[in-house]
Amino acid sequence: MRLADLFRARDVSRIETLRLVARGAVEGLAAGRHRSPNKGSSVEFKEHRPYVPGDELRNIDWKAFGKSDRLYIREFEEETNLRCMLLVDHSGSMAYGGDRARSLTREAVSTKSSGKTSASPTAVVPPPSWWEGTKQEYASGLAAALSYLLLSSQDSVGLMTFDSRVRGFVPPRMLPSHLNAILTTLANDQRGGETDLGTVLRQAAVKLPRRGLVVLISDGFGDVESLGRSLTLLRAERQDVIFLQVLDPDEVDFPFTDRIEFRDLEAETQREVIDARQIRTRYLESLSRHNAMIAAACRRNRVDHLLITTDLPLVDCLSRFVAMRQAGPVSGSATVSKVIANPGTRE
Repeated sequence: MRLADLFRARDVSRIETLRLVARGAVEGLAAGRHRSPNKGSSVEFKEHRPYVPGDELRNIDWKAFGKSDRLYIREFEEETNLRCMLLVDHSGSMAYGGDRARSLTREAVSTKSSGKTSASPTAVVPPPSWWEGTKQEYASGLAAALSYLLLSSQDSVGLMTFDSRVRGFVPPRMLPSHLNAILTTLANDQRGGETDLGTVLRQAAVKLPRRGLVVLISDGFGDVESLGRSLTLLRAERQDVIFLQVLDPDEVDFPFTDRIEFRDLEAETQREVIDARQIRTRYLESLSRHNAMIAAACRRNRVDHLLITTDLPLVDCLSRFVAMRQAGPVSGSATVSKVIANPGTRE
């Protein structure tokens, strides 16, 4: 898989204009634009400390010496490159894709006619040949776009794919050619069975020795209490964590009617024919409680959390999230797609 297979040239240009910056201090391997926990040479002054024998004389603040008759060393805040790890869910539930996600619609475009502005009907953007509209494809597309964004900024990025445990691993690198390794892993890794986000995050924490950015891309189906404990663990390690929760529009507003066969994508032998109208209200209430618990766990651990539906174009989604993150913490379930506005009602 190549980047050109995922995005049009103008979309790639839009990605290049974005900048994803770590909120807290990070530890990298090269000088860059992200705040580091270490002290070093920079333009941003941090603090004074008393001189001790062995310090370089060029770091002495002679103005402070003239005022206090004491020797002080000027310390600066060091900047570094960002080290990011992408965690992409490849469990069975990520294989779902509804009709609305397949269509890849875009919003109506205003056109001028006879000096007046009117809205044209919603146009359909032809999907790429590989696109089937699944959540896994959408998650992989987000990971590819983020990888390209970070590598373009000379930051290092790595990848883990998982279901019940970590399956694929690409260590963080900052070379432009590293994108090929990430795209190959995303394309070749097949979906698995059930997932346990809590267990996966604890496994991932072992492979994250430095403070940096962790981006989790998943539908969030699983034990929320286990997820919350793992988020607490990552934050205790001073990781900056982002959770991009990817859902299909069908999962959000449950548009099904009449009797329909539902199949468990994580245990394909389980099938059941149900009257969708009878379970719709209970389903939406259950989903609302589940997502509220995820949002609460993210707020409690100061984790940016964005709920996304797969009918929103990938680059639009990424652009909106970066803008929201630059404006401040993205806490709770941030609405990106119209169908998320109120899961209890249908539009």
